[in-house]
Amino acid sequence: MRRPRVSKNDPIAQILGGVLPDPRRALGPLDGRDGVVGEGPAKASRNDSCTVRVFLPSARAVALLPRGAESPRTGFPFERVHREGIFEVHVSPAQARRYRLLVEWESGAVGEIEDPYRFEPSLTSAELAPFAAGSESRLQERLGAHVATRDGVEGVRFSVWAPRAIAVNLMGSFNGWEARCHPMFPVPETGVWELFLPGVKPGALYKFQVRPRPATSTDDVPALEKADPLGRRGEVRPRSASEVVSPSAFAWSDAAWVASRPDRAAPGRPISIYEVHLGSWRRNEDGSWLGYRQLADTLLPYVKDLGFTHVELLPITEHPHDASWGYQTVGYFAPTSRYGEPDDFRAFVDAAHGLGLGVLLDWVPAHFPLDGHGLARFDGGSLYEHADPRRGAHPDWGTAIFDYGRPEVRSFLVSSARFWIDEYHLDGLRVDAVASMLYLDYSRAEGEWEPNELGGRENLEAVDFVRQLTDTLREACPGALLFAEESTAWAGITRPTADGGLGFHFKWNMGWMNDTLSVFTADPHRRAELHERLTFSLYYAHAERHVLPLSHDEVVHLKRSLISKIPGGYDAKFEGLRLLLGYMWTHPGAKLLFMGGELAEWSEWNEAGQLSWDLLDHPPHRGVQRWVRALNERYVQDPAWHGLDERPEGFEWIDVHDAARSVLTYVRWAPGWKDHIVVVANFAGRTRRGYAVGLPAATPYRIALDSDAPEFGGKGRARLGVETVADPLHDRPARLAVDLPPSTLLVLVPAARDEARQPA
Repeated sequence: MRRPRVSKNDPIAQILGGVLPDPRRALGPLDGRDGVVGEGPAKASRNDSCTVRVFLPSARAVALLPRGAESPRTGFPFERVHREGIFEVHVSPAQARRYRLLVEWESGAVGEIEDPYRFEPSLTSAELAPFAAGSESRLQERLGAHVATRDGVEGVRFSVWAPRAIAVNLMGSFNGWEARCHPMFPVPETGVWELFLPGVKPGALYKFQVRPRPATSTDDVPALEKADPLGRRGEVRPRSASEVVSPSAFAWSDAAWVASRPDRAAPGRPISIYEVHLGSWRRNEDGSWLGYRQLADTLLPYVKDLGFTHVELLPITEHPHDASWGYQTVGYFAPTSRYGEPDDFRAFVDAAHGLGLGVLLDWVPAHFPLDGHGLARFDGGSLYEHADPRRGAHPDWGTAIFDYGRPEVRSFLVSSARFWIDEYHLDGLRVDAVASMLYLDYSRAEGEWEPNELGGRENLEAVDFVRQLTDTLREACPGALLFAEESTAWAGITRPTADGGLGFHFKWNMGWMNDTLSVFTADPHRRAELHERLTFSLYYAHAERHVLPLSHDEVVHLKRSLISKIPGGYDAKFEGLRLLLGYMWTHPGAKLLFMGGELAEWSEWNEAGQLSWDLLDHPPHRGVQRWVRALNERYVQDPAWHGLDERPEGFEWIDVHDAARSVLTYVRWAPGWKDHIVVVANFAGRTRRGYAVGLPAATPYRIALDSDAPEFGGKGRARLGVETVADPLHDRPARLAVDLPPSTLLVLVPAARDEARQPA
């Protein structure tokens, strides 16, 4: 739809053209100002009367009913002054102050309605000052659609930011999608538009029709139909309207859980994360998605049974394209309607907390899609995105990059992040693609980017935004965890901002992931050549607080599933996968495993399907699942596995140099350095018989976990020597001989260790 050429001084033409810049001068009570009658010249209204003008294209006749009228049939008839449905009446200022409209519609129906243009806007520039300054963290309380009562009348207040627009109209199921019927009021000096619409109820669908300002008076600029950036619920593709949502009356039962967040987020607490895409974990028999409440009954007990401490959701922020997995977000305040209502998602989170599971959300402030109803060129120009394509267009994903230097954009993003924690009780956010935010030259060749004001490649505005984000959330949401997916050597990702860091709690250890998978995808007989890739991560393991991720990104785009990456025959693949998982769980750092890894899923992940649950009918696959459960059980319950994760002295190599036989041995210490575990990992594809292991204590040891045990799908070939020998080895006071099967990891503990402190 293109903007008609209309006179900027003719309010009726502006109404009919959908380009009314301010309804105050054209609709509702005109307060004694000139009223334009008919299609001819204006005439002055009388000093003792007030013109009331309405635009009702489907009305046959209209009457004004002052409040207190004895009968709905009494009142003051309007005169039709334009054939398309503009009506006017002259009444006293008192009668124009509080009234209703009696309308006879062209269909023959007769009813009373409220005139939205008798209600003044309620937002003020003072209320919106923090938004304009970039310091607002609860923007959803100002903008969006809010059920409200004005002058005893129930309705919805709509508001949206579109500073370049010459007019913004509200369109929806309440006006037959005729945008001209409801032009919005501008809030002075803010770029925000507002309208209270009486009679609209939750469930109504709506969009904003934004009229961009043309470059010249002769330009025809298309009207833009936009979903609400602050909308709480959206339609499922291919439809794209926003939906009015009533204030939630959900009865949370997790107060104790929320109060305990700071304790659970403290250093030294175990964090083991099951990463999941809700739409493809499991489906109904007919192929349809499980809803949030169904997932609460199925997914959450499953994750709890496997021993994970947290479930992390790939973005459930509303998105138009299934295959984006949620990473191309249009609804930064809306849980996707694919799986149910907002309260259904609240029930999912509440159920997780009831089981003792934290819920994390993958959140995407790095970029957004170009879909016409979304944020891109929202008011006809670069609003949410940076105007310079060298900083505002993402070359890899065909998306737009936020303008982190714009205060209103910072308010929008910080408010979104806080919203999910406050409104849905989430326990933290994994911030996607942080590296792409921090560097101006990310995925750009020479000449495709411009240095910052200091001559460097750092995006200083993005750095400031990230620090504002983490500072705000740490203060407003104590104990909520913040994870950075950051793949470079940027220093201080998890250092406090006061010390020059970025303020995250954890950084994804992408270096560990890449190096480790490069070893496991190699022929086991060649792993001696790659030995340093297994050990290099310990040089920097404690420079940041790390998460070790085997995420969705590693099992898509022809990268193959985890077990399919591992070379060799059928048995060798399972041995290698169990070794990989055992090495991950005994390495310093929090853990993250994408769904299907615990099943030894053969196929790459496909968001349009579901996991191959029938694999559990086969003992090797069921064994891998039991192995993950056992690793989590030990990791969560035994402080030697996690208590000193962030301290270098909690990890010691016993022998890091045996590249020739491709074996690593190391110790993990519990706080206090009394309890410990010894890990022996054979990365070679052959058995090592009588392998000598140095021990921290001259005491008998036993095998606490064996990746080759039959219960995990192995063959039970590992053997310890008859006794510990008090003969120093590797600067340790004793040694023990071990038979190590191919691709096997053993966890040894002192045999006399207090069994009361052992996992059940």
